[in-house]
Amino acid sequence: MYKADGSLDDNDRVEIGPTKLAFDEWSAAKVEVPNLSAMREFRLHRLAKELSARDCGGILLFDPLNIRYASDTTNMQLWNTHNYFRACFVSADGYMIIWDYKSDGMLTSYNPLIKETRDKAAFFYFCSGDKTESDAERFAAEVNDVVIKHCGSKRSLAVDKVMIHGLRALEAQGLKILDGEELMEKTRSIKGDEEVRAMRCAIHSCEVAMSEMQKYAAPGMSENDVWAILHAENIRRGGEWIETRLLSSGPRTNPWFQECGPRIIQNNELLAFDTDLIGCYGMCADISRTWFIGDGEPDADQCALYTEAYDQICENIESLAPGKSMTALTYGGRQLNDDHVPLRYSVKMHGVGLCDEWPSIYYPEDYREGAYEYCLEPGMVICVETYIGKLKGEQGVKLEDQVLITETGCENLTHYPFEERMILK
Repeated sequence: MYKADGSLDDNDRVEIGPTKLAFDEWSAAKVEVPNLSAMREFRLHRLAKELSARDCGGILLFDPLNIRYASDTTNMQLWNTHNYFRACFVSADGYMIIWDYKSDGMLTSYNPLIKETRDKAAFFYFCSGDKTESDAERFAAEVNDVVIKHCGSKRSLAVDKVMIHGLRALEAQGLKILDGEELMEKTRSIKGDEEVRAMRCAIHSCEVAMSEMQKYAAPGMSENDVWAILHAENIRRGGEWIETRLLSSGPRTNPWFQECGPRIIQNNELLAFDTDLIGCYGMCADISRTWFIGDGEPDADQCALYTEAYDQICENIESLAPGKSMTALTYGGRQLNDDHVPLRYSVKMHGVGLCDEWPSIYYPEDYREGAYEYCLEPGMVICVETYIGKLKGEQGVKLEDQVLITETGCENLTHYPFEERMILK
């Protein structure tokens, strides 16, 4: 298990987490580790508070990232994203139940905030076959009993994501089903001090892995060869997975969103990537960089693209502040040149925590009135990103930093250097 300060206690702990390598690197860099007990209590308190504010008796979670937030437990996370075999119930007074693959509590016992561990929450077709409907009805009856016991007279239950037979079965029990996805996104958007410490740790490990990538990236390597380094270094430090394959080189950097493959990197090309990395403690490190690969010097077009991307990131970070409206962020900061609008990135900024999270802040061309009429708050973490490329251009540049909103302004949590030789003075 972990000690109270979050440091490694023994090598036989059940929960996944940082390795000795990660702890040693954080210690050398004076990066504080989180107090996991305090982090778990903060999250549960926030969730219970949001439920009470909505006069909701409890919430039923199926999304594995929402379950991770509420309970800080995991079980085959990627498989669970498309096979909902786990569930988590939390009442407005903080009573928590986990339905897991097995009910012996093997993967949940380290968290005393979980009061019960049960099994048989699955009712997807691969698992249940033609008994899917009856399995959903059995589970819904069990949930109804839980609501009666722990929610008093309240019959409202928030649910984040549920298979269709499950929704019908829950409603057939007389439960009023509310939108749990919105509730969880808002709950997760404000990070406590221990969550910020966990994120600093994940980012530090991610940036060490990026350094290894850059050290070995060279003409003659395939895109997959370079990308594999990030995966390996993340896992070595106790990170968990990477959500995309967004790394491309040379002409494949334009347009963006081409995922990495067997292409061989050529001399004096750009290599661009977006980490989308789920690191230690399940925290997302979402950083983008573009590197010049080769023994020559960047040409004028490469430098012009890079400089504009760099200026976008810097000026848009400067626009962040608590109380700033999301609409003002859309229309403020540095706007894209006309040549760069057609291939603009999908968002100008977005929240981040256990993954990309609420909110999405769009460019003016994609603004939807009424979708994000909110303001930034202290504790939010915002990724500021841009892609700069022209239609039918030869290459493009992707950059992104991860920024904490503070009481007085903001703090850039990203420390990986930019390519100074590509920034035009």
